[in-house]
Amino acid sequence: MSNTYKSAGVDKEEGYKTVDKIKKAVGETHNSNVLNHLGSFGAFYEIGGYKNPVLVSGTDGVGTKLKVALDSKKYDSIGVDCFAMCANDILCHGAKPLFFLDYLACGKLDSEIAAEIVLGMVEACKDNNCALIGGETAEMPGMYQPGDYDVAGFCVGIVEKDQIIDGSDIKPGNKIIALPSSGFHSNGFSLVRKVFPDFNEEFEGKPLYETLLVPTRLYYKDIHKVLEEVKVCGIAHITGGGLYENIPRIIGEGLCASIDASKIQIPSIMLELEKRGGVAREEMFGTFNMGVGMIVVVDAEHAEKVLHLLDDAYEIGEITEANEKIKLSF
Repeated sequence: MSNTYKSAGVDKEEGYKTVDKIKKAVGETHNSNVLNHLGSFGAFYEIGGYKNPVLVSGTDGVGTKLKVALDSKKYDSIGVDCFAMCANDILCHGAKPLFFLDYLACGKLDSEIAAEIVLGMVEACKDNNCALIGGETAEMPGMYQPGDYDVAGFCVGIVEKDQIIDGSDIKPGNKIIALPSSGFHSNGFSLVRKVFPDFNEEFEGKPLYETLLVPTRLYYKDIHKVLEEVKVCGIAHITGGGLYENIPRIIGEGLCASIDASKIQIPSIMLELEKRGGVAREEMFGTFNMGVGMIVVVDAEHAEKVLHLLDDAYEIGEITEANEKIKLSF
């Protein structure tokens, strides 16, 4: 019997099935700027309507949250997570997402699972007026076990050069406003899985995995609603490393983000993890978003307007002068 690619563990037909299942839905994310269609060697996106455009890009994955999805056989939210982790990053610079590409790797491709993951990306792209213009599905037996998947993405956005937000306008007296997260988002799941090994246990009246798999919140509409009305001095996406690691990325020398942590609305699942795992409060804030998915920094005179524009936003601190870039009071 002669060897074939299929006998080596790669089923090309399953790959074709995946494309068939997603092609129409992916096409629905395209606009007049997309000049070709799924299946080309490269994706073409035409840029117009900007005076001095700057492209802003971001790439990320879902991390070990995938393990929860795979073990629970719930794949619909993972694609949203992948897109959100990339798109939320470029929002921090005032960019509007233009297009997104995905990378899906596995040991043995199942077109149903792959399509479900990508269709989650499609819905997220639609919600953010972003085109899903390409991607790659890699079936790699020997590198991944059957049933294992990894998901990553790449997002490109655009902003006028004179409208770039980089934190350089942040000054003492600015207010720090929190936008709530939808849960753990896609960070800290190595610790989550250690403390909660049984994803099927009941938590607040439903299987735990339903709470753990709530997708990462998309902030595009909220952030650009604010940008249209208010001058924003800085934006930080609160991902791995929590407030401690991400806010200092936009704070200049001699400035400090002074945060009253007692004001932060911590999700019940995080409080349960802290209690059950015996995790110190400071470790929690240095690992998880703790209920704050994104922060915006604005002049004090604009704070009330931002709170009015965003129903669930709330103030958690202000910018002060200090040598340390962040200080949380509990």
